[in-house]
Amino acid sequence: MKLKNLKILLFFMLALSLTSCNGFFESSPSRDNPTNARDRAKKNVAEGRGVSLKGLRGSKNTGYEFSTSNPLWRASLETLDFMPLTSVNYSGGIIITDWYSDSVQNESLKITIRFLSNEIASNSLKIIVHEKKCASLNNCIVKELNSTIKDELNLSILKRAKFLEKEQKKTKK
Repeated sequence: MKLKNLKILLFFMLALSLTSCNGFFESSPSRDNPTNARDRAKKNVAEGRGVSLKGLRGSKNTGYEFSTSNPLWRASLETLDFMPLTSVNYSGGIIITDWYSDSVQNESLKITIRFLSNEIASNSLKIIVHEKKCASLNNCIVKELNSTIKDELNLSILKRAKFLEKEQKKTKK
């Protein structure tokens, strides 16, 4: 009797699984689907269901720059080269340092630089400086600093980026 119940259960599960695919294999009218392979590919790319390689061959008008050719990025890394880095993401446009302490035992700084633009301008960077003061190992206070450190870093990075940009233009000539 158990075998018969198992067969009935399998039959119902199979029937249920087949009926749940009802809308999956719906076909659209043939006038909506081009018969030519190139036209189908163009339609799929336009709908976001395909990949276009157009522009990858020989196109020099791309907006992408390598990090080594971006003077603002290079200047930021050179300015922060004394600090340990936690996260560096060129495509995401962010540099985050680890906590750094120079001489004071219980105080350390952490710097985050967000790139808002690739042009060398004062509003191209957003710099956030956090300070951590610890009374003991588990008793620390972290706060954002609104001191001159941010302005000094911004100015230093912009000066270095301007210099790197001039050097880059000299080597291209």
